[in-house]
Amino acid sequence: MAKKYLLLLWAVSFPFLGGGSGTAQDDASSIHVNVVLVQLNVAITDSKGNYVGGLRPEDFTISEDNIPEKIATFEEGNEPTRRLIDLGGTASAAQGQTQVAQVPAPVPPAESQAQASSSFNPSGANVFILFDTSNYMYRGFVFAQDSIADFVRSLEGVSKVALYSYSRDLDRVSSLTSDRQQVLRGVRSTVAGDDAALYNCLLMTVKDAAQLTGKKAIVVFSNGPDNASLVPPEDVAELAQSTGTIIYMISTQQAENEPISTAVFERMSKVTGGKAYFARSWKDEKQAFDSIRDDLGHLYTLSYYPQPNSNHGWRTITVRLNGKALQKYHLRTRDGYRILHRTQVDEAGASNAGPESAAR
Repeated sequence: MAKKYLLLLWAVSFPFLGGGSGTAQDDASSIHVNVVLVQLNVAITDSKGNYVGGLRPEDFTISEDNIPEKIATFEEGNEPTRRLIDLGGTASAAQGQTQVAQVPAPVPPAESQAQASSSFNPSGANVFILFDTSNYMYRGFVFAQDSIADFVRSLEGVSKVALYSYSRDLDRVSSLTSDRQQVLRGVRSTVAGDDAALYNCLLMTVKDAAQLTGKKAIVVFSNGPDNASLVPPEDVAELAQSTGTIIYMISTQQAENEPISTAVFERMSKVTGGKAYFARSWKDEKQAFDSIRDDLGHLYTLSYYPQPNSNHGWRTITVRLNGKALQKYHLRTRDGYRILHRTQVDEAGASNAGPESAAR
């Protein structure tokens, strides 16, 4: 049985100097604090499934392991990000704390606090499309390419798009880019393969997405169950949760007829804040892609710097809407994350699931 896959994520050290601009070696009064930013993408809908807009930061309450948290940044849809609290004050409160979660890209210690604060700009989304090119897709291959191409053309408010395909191996057909034509050319260049190692390849895609800040989503288009992976889907889902990566699953009727795959697809998408769709026709596929596009455009993006917490394992996140008038709405987001310290991959995982094994 494959061991648990734990990946090294980053803790960002920002120096706060008590005057002057020297390094820690030059200034004994320097205080180095590990600052962690946890980001949540939240969908709010009414009883009919319509998105609810116009909410404000004060309409949300966030707690982590029942510890109240202060919202640091707030964004609705594709609107500009609002920074609500000062990085310096939060870091001072968290002095001496070491935590690991989803964080912005590391900022060199020599940079100023102002530079560190402006380095995080989650406006817009980054979308990875993971296309099943296994032998499950033979009969509908061209129709699937058409659906994905239409989805790429329709994306608005999305910063960059990547196209990956998978059968037994992962093929990074088009790396993350703002050039839609490059992605469309990649769609047409995909070719059918053999067995489907969905979870292996999805794990590698999550690893790629984990390098990014801001809204990030993986849209999986699958035509059948996984029959070649060594990675358990639970590990993939947990890593996606812990890195703030939304997973949307679009699958055809063939996968829906396989109860285990149906349950896995639904759970994996749900725990990451995404959705699962089971298309009975090519028309249903288009509707599923349209729904995902709308979802990405209506998400609220909230982030916070966690308060001191002695829990170094799974941390439960609870998001609530404040006020009686808002209690009628439905809320969808991830429900927690695990602190990940180091890579622990057994020999089978290293040879079958590590990024070095991907076809490039």
